Amino acid sequence: MLQVSEVTKTFFPGTVNERRALDGVDLTLAEGEFVTVIGSNGAGKSTLLNIVAGSIRTDGGTVTINGRNVTRLPEHRRAGLVGRVFQNPSAGTAPHMTIEENLSLAHERGRPRTLGRGVNRAKREFFRESLTELQQGLEHRLSDWVGLLSGGQRQSLSLLMATFTQPAILLLDEHTAALDPQRAALVTRLTTEIVERHQLTTLMVTHNMDQALRLGNRLIMMHAGKIVLDVKGAEKAKMTVPDLLHAFESVKGELSDRTLLG
Repeated sequence: MLQVSEVTKTFFPGTVNERRALDGVDLTLAEGEFVTVIGSNGAGKSTLLNIVAGSIRTDGGTVTINGRNVTRLPEHRRAGLVGRVFQNPSAGTAPHMTIEENLSLAHERGRPRTLGRGVNRAKREFFRESLTELQQGLEHRLSDWVGLLSGGQRQSLSLLMATFTQPAILLLDEHTAALDPQRAALVTRLTTEIVERHQLTTLMVTHNMDQALRLGNRLIMMHAGKIVLDVKGAEKAKMTVPDLLHAFESVKGELSDRTLLG
């Protein structure tokens, strides 16, 4: 479970470039809930994910994961609780390490380090079985450098690595945006299958409104550092892209009216 309470974040405070990225955000995800996040550039979507991951710190408010207050924990100390896939396929893997070495690092994430062998026979067999689920033949390429893989293959591998330890919360930051349509469709399908198979609590940022409607059981829209729309279940299922566009224009209109009224 994830609980974000009254979280605020301002970049470059006290300067001409001051920008309020998050403005008192409240968000609770139940266990196994899959939430898609949409909004315009600068709405606060990626900042929200960075706050949850611990890569940036809040100015105020709290972040709780599975009942544990992690607000002040650095990113590396949340590693056992949080899995993440980035937009750039190169960000989640080490190109000059082999597939099995990358998988071994992901498998040990959040665990105490030992002097044992990094990849043994049992691990290697487990890795093969896991890679088979990706249906890309990577189970036969364990000794290949990850840098030799295509963008789609690397992103599929990143997704598998991020979910190896079945994290308490999975963060997907526009993880199909840099892929061609065919590879994006593949990674999207794998995302749905893996999240459903392991019942992972998931927060996924996307600019693709159709994708936001098709995936998950809940959708939130952000604007100017706030959550301005939150729909789930049957209400989300019946929404269309024009409905979302209309909702966004309505929100912008309301905010403009408030500004004019002072």
